[in-house]
Amino acid sequence: TMCHRYTERLEQFTKQADVLVTAVGIAGLITPEMVKPGATVVDVGTTKITSRKEFDRFFKGNEKRERAFEKNGSVLVGDCDPRVAEVAGKWTPVPGGVGPLTIAMLLSNTVKAAKMRRHLEA
Repeated sequence: TMCHRYTERLEQFTKQADVLVTAVGIAGLITPEMVKPGATVVDVGTTKITSRKEFDRFFKGNEKRERAFEKNGSVLVGDCDPRVAEVAGKWTPVPGGVGPLTIAMLLSNTVKAAKMRRHLEA
């Protein structure tokens, strides 16, 4: 099933998913209550948080994130509330989840395309 940010009763669909992939770009759209226990959650969305209120919503008491926020004035968060990790069987965090793989595959495909264009072995 494919849903979007305006899907009515979104939780009804997400709660049934064995694999849930999010790519919306809305910080914390998916809460722990919306995830089937043990589900695999792939969080592709990223949002930069710059306000203290938003930061505290997700990371209050997290010293590592607090230091990053103070240093940079912002932190990245995904479409999933970080507490989703407590419910999911497997979870890709933001940052550090699919982002590095996305970059690696983009570069790999760029090299492959350049070789193909020049009729070299791909």
